[in-house]
Amino acid sequence: MALKLRILLVVIIIPASALAVRNQVRDMTTGNTAMQDPNWAELMKSMQTMHTAMATEQPSGNDDEDFVNLMVPHHEAAVEMAKTELIHGNDPQLRRLAQEIITDQESEIQLMRLWLDRQKAGLKNPHQPQSFGLPKEN
Repeated sequence: MALKLRILLVVIIIPASALAVRNQVRDMTTGNTAMQDPNWAELMKSMQTMHTAMATEQPSGNDDEDFVNLMVPHHEAAVEMAKTELIHGNDPQLRRLAQEIITDQESEIQLMRLWLDRQKAGLKNPHQPQSFGLPKEN
């Protein structure tokens, strides 16, 4: 089942999402006035970067590694979008949420990269649970 999900993700969902983002970015450059807002352009650039990074990933054969490899660019895009909100946004609640997103997602990116580094270093048992400061499962 996991293989079917990965194939669906890599073959259909990611390319379709990337195409939608590419079309929106193209609209920004062809004179669509709704798309010429600098804030919108920055948000779309974050999305395009994420979709490009995700679309270049290949299945590794390790479900955990695939999850992390796709989540890192997803979180990076969330951070960039939150930074855009801090620059252009006015609503105090959304600005506070954006700051929390930056803090939380950057921490999660660090955890995921640490996990990847440990996998690449060749842990004796790569399926051994690693806490990385998170509560252990009971």
